Amino acid sequence: MAATMDLARHILVIDDSPDILTMFTDLLTDEGYRVTTDSFTAEIGLLHDHIRRVDPDLIILDMIIGREDLGWQLIQLLKMSAQTAGIPLILCTGAIRQVEELAPHLDDLAIGVVLKPFELDRLLEAIDQTWKKVPNPSSLGVAGPKTGDI
Repeated sequence: MAATMDLARHILVIDDSPDILTMFTDLLTDEGYRVTTDSFTAEIGLLHDHIRRVDPDLIILDMIIGREDLGWQLIQLLKMSAQTAGIPLILCTGAIRQVEELAPHLDDLAIGVVLKPFELDRLLEAIDQTWKKVPNPSSLGVAGPKTGDI
């Protein structure tokens, strides 16, 4: 089993709710993904450095952290950095109004969106669709999936 987990696609989940992080870990691990979580306790620059070190295949993050749009600020930093620009992203948020306002921009950046609350099937569909939008992240100079489709 350890060898399988080493080869599984790696998803980093960033959310300020410990309960949400636990839920994502349980759901995604059950689906065969390797999951790392972060509760967004560091400032954005340090979190960006951490993301580069962790080198995930995909990031799922909340747009609203605390009462601020820190998730959106992190997305902007990730997309402006050559080392992280190609990492596929999914916004998993309850910030419906902000997502609607940003929809054209999110589409341009190939960022998936899952609105809270969500069903597991919707999340898994968003993960598949997001990877299809960025089929070969390694061509962008970032690490891509470790295996074929799961």
